[in-house]
Amino acid sequence: MSCSLFEFCRLQEFKTVRHFLFRNEKSEPVEEKNQTEYKHLMRTSKGGIGLKISFALQVTDDAGGQGEPWLQDCVVSLSPCADLLVVAREQKAAFLSAKWRTDDSGREEMTLGVSWTGTLSTEEGECVSSTICIPLASQKRSSTGRPDWTCVVVGFTSGYVRFYTESGVLLLAQLLHEDPVLRLKCRTYEIPRVCEDYIHIQSQSDSLILYSAAMVTIDGFSLFQSLRACRNQAARGTAASLLTLLLLGIMTLCVFDQMKNASILGGFNASVKGSPPAMSQYVTVGSGPYTGFYYAIEGSSQPLLSHVAMAVASKLTSALFSAASGWLGWNKNKNEEEAPQKQKPKVEPATPLSIRFGLPDSRRHGESICLSPCNTLAGVTDDFGRVTLLDLARGIAIRMWKGYRDAQLGWLQVPEERSERDFSPSASLPRRHALFLVIYAPRRGILEVWAMQQGPRVGAFTVGKHCRLLYAGYRLMGVNSVTSQGWQLHTQQVCLLDPITGVLRTVNIPFHLALSDKKSERAKDMHLVKKLTTLLRSRDIELDILESEARSILLDIKHPAVKKQALESLLSNKNTPVSCLVNITRALDDTLKRQEPEEVDAELLQLCSSQLKLLQLYTDIQQLHSAADVEETDSLEGIEEELSRVAPTLQRYAQFTPRHSVSFAQDSPDSPLPAQAFLSQLECTEDEEVKVIRRSETEWNQLGNFLFWSCLCGKSPLHKVCYTLQQAGISPQQLLSLLLSVWLHREKELLQKPEENVRNLHRLLVALSNMKGAVEESWDPQSISPWWQQVRTTCVQSHNAAAALLAALVAHRAAKASITSRADSKFQSEWEAVSLELEQWVVCVRQLEDVLVLQTLLLVPPPPGATGGATVQCSIKTLLEGGTGGIADSVSKWVFRQDISPERLKEILQKRENKELLLAVCQRFPHSLSPDFLFAHCCWEYVVQWNKDPEEGRYLCWSVEHLKMVSSPHIQQGVCTMMWSTFIAKRLSAATFLMEKVGKAPKDRLCRRDVGMGDKAMTSFLGCCVQLLNILMEADSAVEEVSAPELSIEEAWSGAEGPASIAELALEQRGVHYPLVQHHCLLASLLHAAMTFSVKVKPFSLFDSKGKNAFFRDLTTIQLMPSGDMDPGLVSVRQEFLLRVLTGWVQAIDDPSSSAPLPSSGPKAEWWPSLCLELGSLLQVNPDILRRHLVCELYSQGLDLRAEEVMLEVEDKDVLGSQLLVLTGQRLSYSLLHSQNQTQAAMELLARLPPTLCTWLKAMDPRELRCPLIPLPQTSRLVGRLIEILPENHAQYSLALHLLEAVEVLTTED
Repeated sequence: MSCSLFEFCRLQEFKTVRHFLFRNEKSEPVEEKNQTEYKHLMRTSKGGIGLKISFALQVTDDAGGQGEPWLQDCVVSLSPCADLLVVAREQKAAFLSAKWRTDDSGREEMTLGVSWTGTLSTEEGECVSSTICIPLASQKRSSTGRPDWTCVVVGFTSGYVRFYTESGVLLLAQLLHEDPVLRLKCRTYEIPRVCEDYIHIQSQSDSLILYSAAMVTIDGFSLFQSLRACRNQAARGTAASLLTLLLLGIMTLCVFDQMKNASILGGFNASVKGSPPAMSQYVTVGSGPYTGFYYAIEGSSQPLLSHVAMAVASKLTSALFSAASGWLGWNKNKNEEEAPQKQKPKVEPATPLSIRFGLPDSRRHGESICLSPCNTLAGVTDDFGRVTLLDLARGIAIRMWKGYRDAQLGWLQVPEERSERDFSPSASLPRRHALFLVIYAPRRGILEVWAMQQGPRVGAFTVGKHCRLLYAGYRLMGVNSVTSQGWQLHTQQVCLLDPITGVLRTVNIPFHLALSDKKSERAKDMHLVKKLTTLLRSRDIELDILESEARSILLDIKHPAVKKQALESLLSNKNTPVSCLVNITRALDDTLKRQEPEEVDAELLQLCSSQLKLLQLYTDIQQLHSAADVEETDSLEGIEEELSRVAPTLQRYAQFTPRHSVSFAQDSPDSPLPAQAFLSQLECTEDEEVKVIRRSETEWNQLGNFLFWSCLCGKSPLHKVCYTLQQAGISPQQLLSLLLSVWLHREKELLQKPEENVRNLHRLLVALSNMKGAVEESWDPQSISPWWQQVRTTCVQSHNAAAALLAALVAHRAAKASITSRADSKFQSEWEAVSLELEQWVVCVRQLEDVLVLQTLLLVPPPPGATGGATVQCSIKTLLEGGTGGIADSVSKWVFRQDISPERLKEILQKRENKELLLAVCQRFPHSLSPDFLFAHCCWEYVVQWNKDPEEGRYLCWSVEHLKMVSSPHIQQGVCTMMWSTFIAKRLSAATFLMEKVGKAPKDRLCRRDVGMGDKAMTSFLGCCVQLLNILMEADSAVEEVSAPELSIEEAWSGAEGPASIAELALEQRGVHYPLVQHHCLLASLLHAAMTFSVKVKPFSLFDSKGKNAFFRDLTTIQLMPSGDMDPGLVSVRQEFLLRVLTGWVQAIDDPSSSAPLPSSGPKAEWWPSLCLELGSLLQVNPDILRRHLVCELYSQGLDLRAEEVMLEVEDKDVLGSQLLVLTGQRLSYSLLHSQNQTQAAMELLARLPPTLCTWLKAMDPRELRCPLIPLPQTSRLVGRLIEILPENHAQYSLALHLLEAVEVLTTED
């Protein structure tokens, strides 16, 4: 009922707008613009038709600062319909359009999001100086007042005015004057109201363009038609013709005003025309004079549409209008339209217009003027920090405010509420309207609302110092008296934009605030409400004074609606004690009951009686909780055995349950519930029952704590509490929901004394079950009871496994006792009653026990240094909705959190390692957690985590290792296929094409850009690809030998509905084409080798056209594969690649002295030679060439023992002997000729050698050896091997004998 700020829209991506407008600019102050040299014009008629402006104040600030008022350096304009916001600065602009989105609570809200950004300026050096958004009305008959589209009009410092669509498409552009455009204004059609001040006004629409020394007006109707035509042409992709139109708004004076003006202007002898002339009135603000009034006499006829009028003025005079010919574009031929517009259009001079009168103030400079919607008043700001209110009809200043430097103004016109005068004698009269002036003072960060004309300040808000007050002052263009019939124009009058939060707010002002205090009871009542609000906020007042003052204020309020508002404000105040609330509400209730029935407001009386009832209930419950009489507890036979059975699991669960985090005291469950919170959650219905309103989960738990926690702890008489709640009329179903809520919410406290708390819960549950309306009397035990089904549903949905299990045990016993008593009363037999209800409880208890064990496992904290992550919270509902693989999925996430390796997990499942909790879970879920099920889900979990962070290559490696543990080839094959298609194929393809592009192992930066991981991670990824494809080939080979496994699930969990498990999906996969898998495995192996040893290669150069086309096809399809003998050139390229790989491996294991075994992975892995030989056989490369090359490389590296092992497999000994002979000669040449420590014996030996051998040794180049310094015994052993493999008829056999002799001599002398 008071003035308020209402948020109706929120801006998205506002930081993006700021970044775009201030991109690549340093924080430099914007040059201050001297606004005092310009006159700000406003056009108005007698009694007020005028033009408003939407503009931006230029303030010197850091444009790029994060917390700086950057919006003050921008030109901002908001459409009156609030569906388009334009923010412009210099040459750039951003358009934000309305969008609807759903917030977190599910409520639809409007936002403004960026729809277009770009550069608007086309001339060199021009900047945006002003902009407005004009919504254009729809011409469709079905329109109800919403705009068809919005035109953005932009003025530039070059004098150009351009018109754009919401998407930034240029429609019109015209140079109307060569000075910078200062302001753009618009006036639209207003539906006339019956008022004597409006009799002579012709309501028209037009636009006004203001320059420093000129003004141009454009007829709104003609502009509307032209913009529609240009937009239709732009939509068809044709060029729009340039068009600017002008039409003045015409008003005619009455006879008295005509004679008065003639006497003032012409004196006593002035002549008066018979017909009053049509004229337009202009008001200027600036300097010399401070405010000036001008009149342009147009004659009795309007100007033609083909003319554009323009006014040019000096400092003391404005301009008259003359037609500017040659600006219309519809008579041009095609050649003229296509000619480039390089020269600016000619601007014709105009006739000056003299000032009629004004308000002279030589020291005061006007800065802005804002016209009221009723066209009779205007607000003016100046450089002295004053806001002046002008009466435009009389031409005088009637009010002034001071202390408002850089103020921004707006107007609000508020209609009277319909309900005020519906039953009054004047109900047939038109609705009254109240006028308010809105002033935003950015220096003080305050927004004020003042009633007109001499009214008080009715509202003030602290809003911040960097906001912008956006006041359009116009509505839709293209509306007239015919098309507006039946329309409801949805426009905002005043909006406040906060650039920090991106919120658009409007001001809501009740009509009654404009009424005087003497004549309005509503205003007096609102004053009393404000007094009551101030009284309730005071902290140091005594309770007796507070009660008496509040009672008197509440009784003095006359209007029932205001009295209801005051009572609700009192009841919602947290500082008022309950006793005061009861006494004040009772006093008001007694006063209303003493009045005549027809004078009492029924809603107010109902509110008083209902709130009194709820306050009494609150007091009674509070007194029962503080009572000392505690009822004796009964023993529960049968539940003790259940508790002792689950006690170890409960203890472990309580041990792992996380402690409560830090919270505020008022949010603690032990904090007392205020009466105000109690009242807000309960309401009385018409049949005198109490209904609990469920809001947030926290409030629901607080109410449950207030009602039942003391009973659960055994501190309150629970039967009296239940009786009191039953007498209040609260339904037992809602009480049961509150009881279960507090039981589940305070699980940790309950587990400290489980036996005592279980007894109290049993007594409470029995007491609630015995209430009327709980368990239906006609209930058949052979059907499901809604009462006990509510308990089961709550337990099924709860994530607090221990508390849910205890509640289920108690409810099972209570339900069983109820069913037994009903059966005894019916049959009087000793047979045990069997019912569907008890069967449901058996299944529920079994499921809850499973969930408790599983949740205990999931709560085990991860070891230090593990990846960790959020603990998975499970319940019966989540497990059932997770499908048949929900349980295995939860355990696989726990395995990932615990960082358990695949080998260790296998040992745990084989009971080689003591992991009691995991084994207990597997025993409770023998089918859902079978080894193949669990390994398949662990495999998938690790590959999913790897996909999130590809740099962690260990995740993919462990995923492949988990896959190896799966015993079923059918599941293996399916999981492999899914991994390949989902995660692997795309990245392997990217790696292949990247390596093909660069022709070598790519650098880290390129790998991250194209593949999404670093070079080291990519090497590990390729190795895992090879393993994965090998597993797929092995599984495909074994599928036909083994039958597919039959998947099953535990009987208690057979109702699972949801996604299929990984194993089920794997079994549904189609079989693969083995040669295609082998083809991809070959590619992955080549890529892995190239990355490991940094070998230069283009992968596709190793394959023919068939092989290239088969890559990255679906593995389940049959492709045309390479066959037959390959081209010798292609085989040569393949051979060269494999030889380089073998060389790289030998260089990696370059330590001859090390006897340690080689690692199982990496460049030093022992399996690289065998892999190269295997690849050689697939690539049609002679494996003997590879072996001979490997032997030579090993000898060159000094690894003689490894070379001897490989030498045994070489088939062509002759060629190998020739190669080794050269290598031996290089070793001897280094020892005899190139060694720095040559001995005399070596020199003598060299002299005794045969000339042929000596010449041969000198021709050897030992630099080809990577390890030339080899002990002589190794060289002697090599020569011996050489003699063995060379036949005696070999051409170089004699040379080998000479070498043997030389080596033996050297060995003997050493």
